[in-house]
Amino acid sequence: MVDLFSALGSGWDSLLSYLGEHVLTCLVPAFFIAGAIAVFVKKDSILKYFGPKTKRSISYPVAAVSGTVLAVCSCTILPLFAGIYKKGSGIGPATTFLFAGPAINVLAIVYTAQVLGYDLGLARGVSAILLSVVIGIIMSLVFKDEIDPNSKGIVTGMDDTSHDGRPGWVVPTFFVLMVGILIFGSAKIDILLKMAIVLPLIVAVALLVAKMFEKDEITDWGAETWDLTKKIFPILVIGAFAVGVIAYFIPAETFRPYLGDNTISANLLASVIGALLYMPTLLEVPIIGTTFGYSVGAMAEGPALTLLLTGPSMSLPSMVVLYRIMGARKTIVYILLVVCLSTMAGLIYGSIAG
Repeated sequence: MVDLFSALGSGWDSLLSYLGEHVLTCLVPAFFIAGAIAVFVKKDSILKYFGPKTKRSISYPVAAVSGTVLAVCSCTILPLFAGIYKKGSGIGPATTFLFAGPAINVLAIVYTAQVLGYDLGLARGVSAILLSVVIGIIMSLVFKDEIDPNSKGIVTGMDDTSHDGRPGWVVPTFFVLMVGILIFGSAKIDILLKMAIVLPLIVAVALLVAKMFEKDEITDWGAETWDLTKKIFPILVIGAFAVGVIAYFIPAETFRPYLGDNTISANLLASVIGALLYMPTLLEVPIIGTTFGYSVGAMAEGPALTLLLTGPSMSLPSMVVLYRIMGARKTIVYILLVVCLSTMAGLIYGSIAG
Protein backbone atom coordinates (compact mmCIF):
# COMPACT_ATOMS: atom_id res chain seq x y z
CA MET A 1 0.00 0.00 0.00
CA VAL A 2 2.87 2.34 0.82
CA ASP A 3 4.42 1.62 -2.59
CA LEU A 4 1.11 2.37 -4.31
CA PHE A 5 0.77 5.76 -2.62
CA SER A 6 4.41 6.55 -3.34
CA ALA A 7 3.94 5.61 -7.01
CA LEU A 8 0.83 7.78 -7.28
CA GLY A 9 2.77 10.60 -5.64
CA SER A 10 5.53 10.16 -8.19
CA GLY A 11 2.97 10.35 -10.98
CA TRP A 12 1.42 13.47 -9.50
CA ASP A 13 4.83 15.15 -9.14
CA SER A 14 5.65 14.31 -12.76
CA LEU A 15 2.35 15.75 -13.95
CA LEU A 16 2.72 18.96 -11.96
CA SER A 17 6.27 19.39 -13.20
CA TYR A 18 5.33 19.14 -16.87
CA LEU A 19 2.17 21.21 -16.59
CA GLY A 20 3.69 23.87 -14.39
CA GLU A 21 6.81 24.40 -16.45
CA HIS A 22 5.56 24.02 -20.00
CA VAL A 23 1.80 24.46 -20.50
CA LEU A 24 1.25 28.21 -20.23
CA THR A 25 4.40 29.44 -21.95
CA CYS A 26 4.92 26.60 -24.43
CA LEU A 27 1.88 24.47 -25.21
CA VAL A 28 -0.79 27.18 -25.21
CA PRO A 29 0.93 29.32 -27.88
CA ALA A 30 1.85 26.15 -29.82
CA PHE A 31 -1.77 24.99 -29.88
CA PHE A 32 -2.88 28.39 -31.19
CA ILE A 33 -0.18 28.29 -33.89
CA ALA A 34 -1.16 24.75 -34.92
CA GLY A 35 -4.82 25.76 -35.06
CA ALA A 36 -3.96 28.77 -37.21
CA ILE A 37 -1.92 26.60 -39.58
CA ALA A 38 -4.89 24.25 -39.96
CA VAL A 39 -7.16 27.17 -40.92
CA PHE A 40 -4.93 29.46 -42.95
CA VAL A 41 -2.75 26.85 -44.71
CA LYS A 42 -5.17 24.62 -46.57
CA LYS A 43 -4.49 20.89 -46.29
CA ASP A 44 -5.97 20.10 -49.72
CA SER A 45 -3.62 22.52 -51.47
CA ILE A 46 -0.65 20.86 -49.76
CA LEU A 47 -1.71 17.34 -50.73
CA LYS A 48 -2.20 18.36 -54.37
CA TYR A 49 1.52 18.95 -54.75
CA PHE A 50 2.16 15.19 -54.63
CA GLY A 51 0.77 14.43 -58.07
CA PRO A 52 2.90 12.66 -60.70
CA LYS A 53 2.97 15.78 -62.89
CA THR A 54 4.53 17.86 -60.14
CA LYS A 55 8.31 18.27 -60.37
CA ARG A 56 10.33 16.32 -57.83
CA SER A 57 12.09 19.53 -56.83
CA ILE A 58 8.68 20.70 -55.61
CA SER A 59 6.93 17.53 -54.42
CA TYR A 60 9.73 16.29 -52.13
CA PRO A 61 10.30 19.58 -50.25
CA VAL A 62 6.54 20.07 -49.83
CA ALA A 63 6.17 16.50 -48.57
CA ALA A 64 9.13 16.93 -46.22
CA VAL A 65 7.74 19.99 -44.45
CA SER A 66 4.13 18.82 -44.45
CA GLY A 67 4.26 17.85 -40.78
CA THR A 68 4.48 21.49 -39.75
CA VAL A 69 1.20 22.08 -41.60
CA LEU A 70 -0.76 18.94 -40.76
CA ALA A 71 0.18 18.35 -37.09
CA VAL A 72 -0.58 14.62 -37.13
CA CYS A 73 0.68 11.48 -35.39
CA SER A 74 1.71 8.09 -36.80
CA CYS A 75 -1.88 6.82 -36.88
CA THR A 76 -3.53 10.00 -38.17
CA ILE A 77 -1.09 10.19 -41.09
CA LEU A 78 -2.11 6.76 -42.43
CA PRO A 79 -5.47 7.71 -44.01
CA LEU A 80 -3.86 10.80 -45.54
CA PHE A 81 -1.03 8.67 -46.92
CA ALA A 82 -3.50 6.12 -48.26
CA GLY A 83 -5.49 8.89 -49.90
CA ILE A 84 -2.62 10.47 -51.82
CA TYR A 85 -1.12 7.08 -52.73
CA LYS A 86 -4.42 5.75 -54.03
CA LYS A 87 -4.96 8.98 -55.99
CA GLY A 88 -1.72 8.61 -57.92
CA SER A 89 1.15 10.04 -55.91
CA GLY A 90 4.47 8.35 -56.64
CA ILE A 91 5.82 6.08 -53.91
CA GLY A 92 8.72 8.50 -53.31
CA PRO A 93 6.81 11.68 -52.36
CA ALA A 94 4.15 9.57 -50.62
CA THR A 95 6.65 7.90 -48.27
CA THR A 96 8.47 11.18 -47.70
CA PHE A 97 5.12 12.56 -46.58
CA LEU A 98 4.43 9.43 -44.51
CA PHE A 99 7.62 9.81 -42.46
CA ALA A 100 7.74 13.61 -42.26
CA GLY A 101 4.08 14.17 -41.36
CA PRO A 102 4.30 13.05 -37.73
CA ALA A 103 8.07 13.45 -37.37
CA ILE A 104 8.05 17.26 -37.62
CA ASN A 105 4.71 17.93 -36.00
CA VAL A 106 5.03 21.59 -35.00
CA LEU A 107 3.67 20.94 -31.51
CA ALA A 108 6.12 18.10 -30.91
CA ILE A 109 9.15 20.02 -32.16
CA VAL A 110 8.36 22.99 -29.92
CA TYR A 111 7.67 20.75 -26.92
CA THR A 112 10.88 18.79 -27.51
CA ALA A 113 12.96 21.96 -27.59
CA GLN A 114 11.32 23.34 -24.46
CA VAL A 115 11.51 20.16 -22.35
CA LEU A 116 14.54 18.26 -23.65
CA GLY A 117 16.64 21.15 -24.92
CA TYR A 118 16.83 23.39 -27.96
CA ASP A 119 19.75 21.46 -29.45
CA LEU A 120 17.76 18.22 -29.49
CA GLY A 121 14.63 19.98 -30.75
CA LEU A 122 16.56 21.51 -33.64
CA ALA A 123 18.29 18.21 -34.40
CA ARG A 124 14.92 16.48 -34.47
CA GLY A 125 13.43 18.95 -36.95
CA VAL A 126 16.43 19.01 -39.29
CA SER A 127 16.97 15.23 -39.18
CA ALA A 128 13.31 14.51 -39.85
CA ILE A 129 13.29 16.67 -42.96
CA LEU A 130 16.54 15.23 -44.34
CA LEU A 131 15.65 11.62 -43.54
CA SER A 132 12.19 11.93 -45.06
CA VAL A 133 13.64 13.07 -48.39
CA VAL A 134 16.31 10.34 -48.39
CA ILE A 135 13.71 7.68 -47.55
CA GLY A 136 11.43 8.90 -50.34
CA ILE A 137 14.23 9.01 -52.92
CA ILE A 138 15.43 5.49 -52.03
CA MET A 139 11.86 4.14 -52.16
CA SER A 140 11.47 5.84 -55.53
CA LEU A 141 14.66 4.25 -56.87
CA VAL A 142 13.91 0.78 -55.50
CA PHE A 143 10.35 0.70 -56.78
CA LYS A 144 10.87 2.95 -59.83
CA ASP A 145 8.62 5.65 -58.32
CA GLU A 146 5.77 3.18 -58.57
CA ILE A 147 2.22 4.53 -58.54
CA ASP A 148 -0.68 2.54 -57.16
CA PRO A 149 -2.23 0.80 -60.22
CA ASN A 150 -5.72 1.42 -58.86
CA SER A 151 -5.15 5.14 -58.48
CA LYS A 152 -7.67 7.58 -59.89
CA GLY A 153 -5.17 10.38 -60.48
CA ILE A 154 -4.36 13.33 -58.28
CA VAL A 155 -4.65 16.91 -59.45
CA THR A 156 -1.41 18.85 -59.46
CA GLY A 157 -1.21 21.77 -57.06
CA MET A 158 0.69 24.05 -59.40
CA ASP A 159 -2.36 26.09 -60.33
CA ASP A 160 -3.84 26.21 -56.84
CA THR A 161 -4.23 29.79 -55.65
CA SER A 162 -6.00 31.39 -52.76
CA HIS A 163 -8.07 34.53 -53.07
CA ASP A 164 -8.93 35.79 -49.60
CA GLY A 165 -8.83 39.49 -50.42
CA ARG A 166 -6.01 40.21 -47.95
CA PRO A 167 -2.61 41.71 -48.76
CA GLY A 168 0.06 39.05 -49.08
CA TRP A 169 1.97 40.24 -45.99
CA VAL A 170 -0.86 39.67 -43.52
CA VAL A 171 -0.70 35.90 -42.93
CA PRO A 172 3.15 35.74 -42.81
CA THR A 173 3.19 38.65 -40.36
CA PHE A 174 0.55 36.93 -38.26
CA PHE A 175 2.67 33.77 -38.00
CA VAL A 176 5.85 35.74 -37.25
CA LEU A 177 4.10 37.46 -34.35
CA MET A 178 2.69 34.17 -33.07
CA VAL A 179 6.08 32.48 -33.23
CA GLY A 180 7.56 35.49 -31.42
CA ILE A 181 5.06 34.99 -28.58
CA LEU A 182 6.04 31.32 -28.40
CA ILE A 183 9.80 31.98 -28.44
CA PHE A 184 9.88 34.79 -25.91
CA GLY A 185 7.10 33.32 -23.79
CA SER A 186 9.07 30.13 -23.25
CA ALA A 187 12.49 31.80 -23.01
CA LYS A 188 14.31 31.59 -19.69
CA ILE A 189 14.61 35.34 -19.14
CA ASP A 190 13.57 37.80 -16.44
CA ILE A 191 9.78 37.83 -16.04
CA LEU A 192 9.52 41.61 -16.43
CA LEU A 193 11.54 41.57 -19.64
CA LYS A 194 9.46 38.65 -20.88
CA MET A 195 6.19 40.51 -20.26
CA ALA A 196 7.59 43.67 -21.86
CA ILE A 197 8.18 41.72 -25.06
CA VAL A 198 5.25 39.29 -25.08
CA LEU A 199 2.41 41.69 -24.20
CA PRO A 200 3.03 44.03 -27.20
CA LEU A 201 3.19 40.97 -29.46
CA ILE A 202 -0.17 39.75 -28.13
CA VAL A 203 -1.68 43.20 -28.69
CA ALA A 204 -0.26 43.28 -32.24
CA VAL A 205 -1.79 39.87 -33.01
CA ALA A 206 -5.15 40.96 -31.60
CA LEU A 207 -5.18 44.15 -33.71
CA LEU A 208 -4.07 42.33 -36.86
CA VAL A 209 -6.71 39.62 -36.44
CA ALA A 210 -9.46 42.16 -35.68
CA LYS A 211 -8.69 44.31 -38.72
CA MET A 212 -7.61 41.78 -41.37
CA PHE A 213 -9.48 38.54 -40.66
CA GLU A 214 -13.13 37.67 -41.11
CA LYS A 215 -15.27 36.64 -38.17
CA ASP A 216 -15.74 33.16 -39.62
CA GLU A 217 -11.97 32.72 -39.91
CA ILE A 218 -11.45 33.70 -36.29
CA THR A 219 -14.20 31.28 -35.24
CA ASP A 220 -12.60 28.50 -37.29
CA TRP A 221 -9.21 29.28 -35.73
CA GLY A 222 -10.67 28.95 -32.26
CA ALA A 223 -12.46 25.73 -33.20
CA GLU A 224 -9.32 24.14 -34.67
CA THR A 225 -7.25 25.16 -31.65
CA TRP A 226 -9.82 23.68 -29.29
CA ASP A 227 -10.09 20.51 -31.38
CA LEU A 228 -6.32 19.96 -31.19
CA THR A 229 -6.29 20.76 -27.49
CA LYS A 230 -9.06 18.33 -26.53
CA LYS A 231 -7.49 15.56 -28.63
CA ILE A 232 -3.92 15.95 -27.41
CA PHE A 233 -3.95 17.59 -23.98
CA PRO A 234 -5.84 14.82 -22.10
CA ILE A 235 -3.44 12.23 -23.52
CA LEU A 236 -0.51 14.37 -22.40
CA VAL A 237 -1.95 14.73 -18.88
CA ILE A 238 -2.62 11.00 -18.52
CA GLY A 239 0.70 10.14 -20.12
CA ALA A 240 2.74 12.49 -17.93
CA PHE A 241 1.10 10.99 -14.83
CA ALA A 242 1.69 7.43 -16.07
CA VAL A 243 5.32 8.23 -16.86
CA GLY A 244 5.84 9.33 -13.27
CA VAL A 245 4.27 6.12 -11.94
CA ILE A 246 6.37 3.97 -14.26
CA ALA A 247 9.51 5.88 -13.26
CA TYR A 248 8.85 4.93 -9.63
CA PHE A 249 8.80 1.21 -10.38
CA ILE A 250 11.37 1.29 -13.22
CA PRO A 251 14.02 3.91 -12.42
CA ALA A 252 15.70 5.62 -15.35
CA GLU A 253 19.01 4.05 -14.31
CA THR A 254 17.58 0.73 -15.50
CA PHE A 255 18.09 1.85 -19.11
CA ARG A 256 21.58 3.33 -18.72
CA PRO A 257 23.43 0.08 -19.64
CA TYR A 258 21.44 -0.17 -22.89
CA LEU A 259 20.84 3.44 -23.97
CA GLY A 260 23.40 5.36 -21.95
CA ASP A 261 26.05 5.74 -24.64
CA ASN A 262 26.27 6.53 -28.34
CA THR A 263 27.17 3.08 -29.66
CA ILE A 264 25.60 1.45 -32.71
CA SER A 265 23.82 -1.07 -30.49
CA ALA A 266 22.32 1.65 -28.27
CA ASN A 267 21.04 3.66 -31.25
CA LEU A 268 19.74 0.56 -33.02
CA LEU A 269 17.91 -0.54 -29.86
CA ALA A 270 16.35 2.91 -29.51
CA SER A 271 15.32 2.81 -33.16
CA VAL A 272 13.66 -0.61 -32.81
CA ILE A 273 11.88 0.45 -29.60
CA GLY A 274 10.58 3.56 -31.32
CA ALA A 275 9.46 1.59 -34.37
CA LEU A 276 7.43 -0.88 -32.30
CA LEU A 277 6.14 1.27 -29.44
CA TYR A 278 3.06 3.41 -30.04
CA MET A 279 3.49 6.88 -28.56
CA PRO A 280 0.69 9.44 -29.00
CA THR A 281 1.68 12.93 -30.13
CA LEU A 282 3.82 14.77 -27.54
CA LEU A 283 3.95 11.81 -25.17
CA GLU A 284 7.31 10.75 -26.58
CA VAL A 285 8.84 13.80 -24.89
CA PRO A 286 8.11 12.87 -21.23
CA ILE A 287 8.76 9.20 -22.03
CA ILE A 288 12.27 9.99 -23.27
CA GLY A 289 12.90 12.62 -20.63
CA THR A 290 11.63 10.68 -17.61
CA THR A 291 11.11 6.98 -18.33
CA PHE A 292 14.29 6.50 -20.36
CA GLY A 293 16.11 9.10 -18.27
CA TYR A 294 17.41 11.56 -20.84
CA SER A 295 16.76 14.48 -18.48
CA VAL A 296 18.97 12.90 -15.79
CA GLY A 297 21.69 11.63 -18.11
CA ALA A 298 20.68 7.96 -18.17
CA MET A 299 20.01 8.12 -21.92
CA ALA A 300 22.60 9.47 -24.34
CA GLU A 301 21.94 12.17 -26.94
CA GLY A 302 22.17 9.84 -29.95
CA PRO A 303 19.59 7.25 -28.81
CA ALA A 304 17.30 10.08 -27.67
CA LEU A 305 17.25 11.57 -31.19
CA THR A 306 16.86 8.12 -32.74
CA LEU A 307 13.82 7.40 -30.59
CA LEU A 308 12.37 10.83 -31.38
CA LEU A 309 12.64 10.05 -35.10
CA THR A 310 11.19 6.54 -35.14
CA GLY A 311 8.72 6.81 -32.26
CA PRO A 312 6.27 9.37 -33.69
CA SER A 313 6.56 8.16 -37.30
CA MET A 314 6.02 4.44 -36.81
CA SER A 315 4.45 1.84 -34.51
CA LEU A 316 3.49 -1.82 -34.66
CA PRO A 317 -0.18 -0.99 -35.44
CA SER A 318 0.87 1.39 -38.23
CA MET A 319 3.06 -1.34 -39.77
CA VAL A 320 0.01 -3.59 -40.10
CA VAL A 321 -1.97 -0.81 -41.78
CA LEU A 322 0.91 -0.01 -44.15
CA TYR A 323 1.09 -3.67 -45.16
CA ARG A 324 -2.57 -3.50 -46.19
CA ILE A 325 -2.06 -0.24 -48.10
CA MET A 326 1.11 -0.89 -50.10
CA GLY A 327 1.95 -4.56 -49.65
CA ALA A 328 4.68 -6.53 -47.90
CA ARG A 329 7.72 -5.58 -50.02
CA LYS A 330 7.27 -1.83 -49.81
CA THR A 331 6.36 -1.98 -46.13
CA ILE A 332 9.45 -4.04 -45.23
CA VAL A 333 11.78 -1.75 -47.20
CA TYR A 334 10.19 1.34 -45.63
CA ILE A 335 10.56 -0.06 -42.09
CA LEU A 336 14.20 -1.00 -42.67
CA LEU A 337 14.97 2.44 -44.08
CA VAL A 338 13.37 4.21 -41.12
CA VAL A 339 15.16 2.04 -38.55
CA CYS A 340 18.58 2.16 -40.25
CA LEU A 341 18.60 5.84 -41.19
CA SER A 342 17.30 6.91 -37.78
CA THR A 343 20.08 4.87 -36.19
CA MET A 344 22.65 6.63 -38.39
CA ALA A 345 21.18 10.04 -37.55
CA GLY A 346 21.44 9.23 -33.85
CA LEU A 347 25.07 8.14 -34.22
CA ILE A 348 26.00 11.34 -36.06
CA TYR A 349 24.18 13.62 -33.63
CA GLY A 350 25.56 11.76 -30.63
CA SER A 351 29.12 12.14 -31.88
CA ILE A 352 28.57 15.88 -32.40
CA ALA A 353 26.68 16.56 -29.16
CA GLY A 354 28.95 14.35 -27.10
